[in-house]
Amino acid sequence: MSLALSLAEVAPIYNLGLVVVAAILFIRLFRTPVKNKKVYLKPWILLFFAMIVFVVEEILTILRAKDVINIPIHINGFFELVIIIAFIYALLLQKERIGKTRLV
Repeated sequence: MSLALSLAEVAPIYNLGLVVVAAILFIRLFRTPVKNKKVYLKPWILLFFAMIVFVVEEILTILRAKDVINIPIHINGFFELVIIIAFIYALLLQKERIGKTRLV
């Protein structure tokens, strides 16, 4: 087995390991008490949603690689589309919020 095939096989598992660290950071962010009403968490909630979609996609990729499930590979494109839409929407929300605060 070549190095590239080995990395391709274990990369989804490493990705899930890194997502655990990111999830812990998100949970700490959401549990932080908000003392200032100007804190705007909606874009962060959307990024957390995108991360959950990524976890579902990676789990399906791992199960497909282990031949536990048999779903077409093009389904990953739909997951990636949802992730990109969530990122763009979070950026647009943040841009709108910054525009409103500059006017005040």
